[in-house]
Amino acid sequence: MEIPSSLTIETVAPLFKNGLQSDKETPLVIDLAQVETVDSAAVSLLLSWLREAQRNSVELCFANVPENLLSLAHLYDVADMLPLCGNDSSQP
Repeated sequence: MEIPSSLTIETVAPLFKNGLQSDKETPLVIDLAQVETVDSAAVSLLLSWLREAQRNSVELCFANVPENLLSLAHLYDVADMLPLCGNDSSQP
């Protein structure tokens, strides 16, 4: 899944619509290294993907989460809900 450099209210709609693309057998790592611009819609998107993964029993983690996105997640008190992997913490 290709993640655009901007995750804002103007850009996340297609990502919401498409949902997660997973075979349910392989853990899904969403690499956010290319993300530069975020707003609250980015946090909403990550939580939506997390709910979808949980519903479908898909192991999911977010890699290379930019600091500005983590700051928003902390602001909304949901950072602890986000499973981080790669450079952010240990693999799930």
